[in-house]
Amino acid sequence: MATSLAIIGQKGDGGSVVEMSVAGLALDASSRSPIVLLRDPSGRRQVPIWIDQAQAHNIMAGIQDSPIPRPLSHDLMVALLKAGNLQLERVIIHAIEDNTFQAVLKLRLKASEEEPEEEKTPEKSTLLLEIDARPSDAIALAVRTKSSIWMLEEVVAEASIPVDAEADAEDQNEFRRFLDEVSPAALVRHLQTRESETDEPFNSPDPDPDPDHQE
Repeated sequence: MATSLAIIGQKGDGGSVVEMSVAGLALDASSRSPIVLLRDPSGRRQVPIWIDQAQAHNIMAGIQDSPIPRPLSHDLMVALLKAGNLQLERVIIHAIEDNTFQAVLKLRLKASEEEPEEEKTPEKSTLLLEIDARPSDAIALAVRTKSSIWMLEEVVAEASIPVDAEADAEDQNEFRRFLDEVSPAALVRHLQTRESETDEPFNSPDPDPDPDHQE
């Protein structure tokens, strides 16, 4: 998921940002690709991000917060963050490059509870780290940790569409029907045969006749 680690202070800083909420997941009628919808506080603009089936399941599992027999990859990531005394402060989707959304995780390094009091310093409790991430992974982590999701205003302005509540409801119902049709075995095959992960474009991909094929 992560491609770089740096002390905070570059990506997502210095511009006007908008706090976004996950309005739901929908299904692209033409390509049958899942979409996660991020909506601004006014409720009038939303940004669709095309994702794949596995990413949709991971985000949905985090939203529903329902018990699962075995942890998904993002549940494992949350456990690793806790083990490393890292807290996900927020997610920032800060750019669109080559038709692909770019995001970062803003993490706070907390002092360990087992660390002697004299060794705890303000720097340890306030140090922020920045990790590059795909938006779908960042959103999946944010919904699990109840962390905020932010987007630069210029990205919202470029990629947002007006909210159509009636159309959104139908798209989300279609997505639920789609999930009901996907068997666990088919999803496992999809994960096993996927050789590379797809970044999230901000416009719809062309319909793919092979549902297991990834660009």
